Amino acid sequence: MNFKFLIYSVLIAVLSFSCAKKGEDKSTNNADSTEVSKFDYKVDRFADIQVLRYQIPGWDQLSLKEKKLVYYLTQAGLSGRDIIWDQNYRYNLSIRRALEHIYTAFEGDKTTDDWKAFEVYLKRVWFSNGIHHHYSNLKIKPGFSQDYLSELMEQTNTELNSEAFDVIFNDKDLKKVNLAQGIDNVAESAVNLYSPNVTNADVINFYKDKRSPNPNQPLAYGINAKLVKENGVVKEEVYKSGGLYGSAIDEIVMWLKKAQSVAENEPQAKALGLLIDYYNTGDLQTWDDYNVAWAQATAGNIDYINGFIEVYNDPLGYTGSFEGITEINDFDMSEKMKVLSENAQWFEDNSPILDENKKKNVVGVTYKVVNVAGESGDASPSSAIGVNLPNSSWIRKEIGSKSVSLGNIVEAGNQAGSKGKIEEFANDSLEIENYEKYNTLASKLKTALHEVVGHASGQINPGVGETKETLKNYASTLEEGRADLVALYYLYSPKLQELGLVDNWKGVGEAAYDTYIRNGLMTQLNRITLGDDVEEAHMRNRQWISAWAFEHGKKDNVIEKISRDGKTYFNITDYEKLRALFGELLRETQRIKSEGDYEAVKDLVETYGVKVDQQFHAEVLERYKQFNAAPYNGYVNPVLVPLTNDAGEITDIQIEQPESFSEQMLNYSEKYNFLPDMN
Repeated sequence: MNFKFLIYSVLIAVLSFSCAKKGEDKSTNNADSTEVSKFDYKVDRFADIQVLRYQIPGWDQLSLKEKKLVYYLTQAGLSGRDIIWDQNYRYNLSIRRALEHIYTAFEGDKTTDDWKAFEVYLKRVWFSNGIHHHYSNLKIKPGFSQDYLSELMEQTNTELNSEAFDVIFNDKDLKKVNLAQGIDNVAESAVNLYSPNVTNADVINFYKDKRSPNPNQPLAYGINAKLVKENGVVKEEVYKSGGLYGSAIDEIVMWLKKAQSVAENEPQAKALGLLIDYYNTGDLQTWDDYNVAWAQATAGNIDYINGFIEVYNDPLGYTGSFEGITEINDFDMSEKMKVLSENAQWFEDNSPILDENKKKNVVGVTYKVVNVAGESGDASPSSAIGVNLPNSSWIRKEIGSKSVSLGNIVEAGNQAGSKGKIEEFANDSLEIENYEKYNTLASKLKTALHEVVGHASGQINPGVGETKETLKNYASTLEEGRADLVALYYLYSPKLQELGLVDNWKGVGEAAYDTYIRNGLMTQLNRITLGDDVEEAHMRNRQWISAWAFEHGKKDNVIEKISRDGKTYFNITDYEKLRALFGELLRETQRIKSEGDYEAVKDLVETYGVKVDQQFHAEVLERYKQFNAAPYNGYVNPVLVPLTNDAGEITDIQIEQPESFSEQMLNYSEKYNFLPDMN
C-alpha cells in the first residue's frame, strides 16, 4: 500500500478495537435497554450535520452463532469502506489520509479559528466519504486558507501531491454528480466511476451494443466496473479480486467466508457463496444468480446488503456504489407489516395505473422492519431509512424483492429530532394535532408502502429497455417518485383500516399528506444553499410531486398557499381530490417508465423538480435559524467486540458505543485501510 504517512501508534493503540478476553466487560450501553430516554443519542454537531448513536434492540436474544454471523457480515462491509471514498473522487483517499495525519500529529495551538475550521472541514469530509457534500454533491469549501494548510503540513511532516492539494481550494471538479440539463454529465461530474477523459457518448456507445444471453433477463452491464479511455479506446476496469479494488475485495471475501460458515440456513449459505464467487470473478451472470438466491433467502433472523448496488452516484445510472448493511429482524414490527406483503396483488389490481402497465402476478414481495447492526460504504455515516432490493426489474417481476425499514435508525433520528419545527411550518392547530397523533405511524406506513408496494408495482412494456437506458439521468428520481406516489395514493384509503394497520385511516392519511406537501414544497429547502437548484434525486421527486399537485389542483383550490405575518403556509382543503391528483400523476409516471418516454420525464422533472423560488427559499432558511437544527443526520456504528477464551475462540460478542465521531473515523481509517491512495 502506498502510505504517505503513519498515524501515531500511541493514538491508534488507544482507538483500535481489540478482541477482549472473556470477563473483560467493556460495554458502555445495554443494547436491549427499554429506557430509551436515558440513552445518549447525540454524538456531535458541526456545519449542517448532526451525528447520532443508535442501539441494537434484540441483540441479547440472538444465539452466539447468530452474533458471529452479524459480526462477520459487519466486518465484511467495513472492509470495503475505502472503496466508496475512491469511487466518490479520485483524490479522496490521499486527501483524507493527509488531513488525518495532520489531525493526529499537530501539537500547535488548537484554540484558533483556523484550527477549529480545519476540524470542521475534516469532519465534513469524513461524513461525506470525500470532499463533496453527501447530499448537494457540491465541493465542500474549507474555512481556512491554503497558507494555513501548508503550515499544518510542514509542522506535521505531512505529504500531499500538489494537484490533490490545489483541488481542495480551486474551482476544479466542483460537483460530484452533475445532472444538469444540456451538459456532458459524465465529463462534468467529479465522481470516479469514469476516468476524467470519458464522456456521455463514450459510455452510451460502449454499453449500447452489450447483449445479454437472455434478453428477458438483462444483465447489469456496468454495475461493477469503471470505464477508462486509453489512447482513444474505452474499456472496463472490473471491481473484483485481482482487479480494481482487489485488495479490499479480498478482505471482504475473507469475512464473507466466515459468515457463510455460520449461516442460519442453506438458502442463506448458498447466497453468500454466490456473492463470494461474484467478488472473485466479477461475472455479471453470477451477480444475477446471487440476487435471485438472496431474494429467495427470506428465512432467518439475520440479513445483509453487500455489494456495488445503488447507482445514484453515476450520472448515467450504470455503476453501483459500494455499501454494506447488516440487519437483525425486528420481530414485532415485521409481523405487523407482513400484511402489506400478503396483499401486494390487491394494491396492484386497484392501482390507478393503466391496465397494460400492471403486473398480473406480483410475486415474492417481502417486507420487514429490521434493526441495523452496522453500516458501511455509501450507507454510512449518512443512512437510508428504508431499502428495497434487488434493483433488477426482471428479478423483481419474476422472483420478487426484499423491502426493509431500518427501525432503529428511524428511532434514533426521531429521538434526537428538533422540537418546534411543526409549530413553525404547519398552517393551523388541527394540522399540528394530526401530526402529533398520527405522524409516527403515517411515516412508517409511507416507508412500507413505498418499498413493498411502490417499487414492486408496475411493469416495463415488452421491448422497452431498462430505465437507466430509456430515462437516463432522470431514471432515479422518476422511480423514487413513482414509489412515493403509490404510497401516497394508498395512505388515504380505508383499506389500511380494513387490514388492521390503522385505527383512523383518515387521520393517518391527512397527517401523511400534510407532511409530504409541507416537506416537498417548503421544509426540505433547508437542505440546500440559497441560489442552488434541487439536485438530489429524492429531493427532486418530492418537489416535482408536490409542485405538480399544487399546480394541477389550483382550479379547485386543493392546496392553498397562504401568507400570514410575512410567512408562507400550505393548507390542503380537500384530501380526496389531492388523492385523485396523486393517482393521476402515478398513472402518468408509470406510463413514462413503462414506455421509456424520455421527453415526458425530462419535462416533468425540469418543470417541477429543479428550480426554486429564491425569495421563498430565503424565507424558509430564515425561519429555520431559530432551531439551530442540523438538516442532516448521520450515525456512528455500535462497535461489536468479540470476547475470546484462552484458545482464541469467540465466546460472546458485546456492544460498545464509540465516544466520538472522530474516534470512529480514525479507527476505521487505521483498521480497514486496504487501498492505495490512487486506484
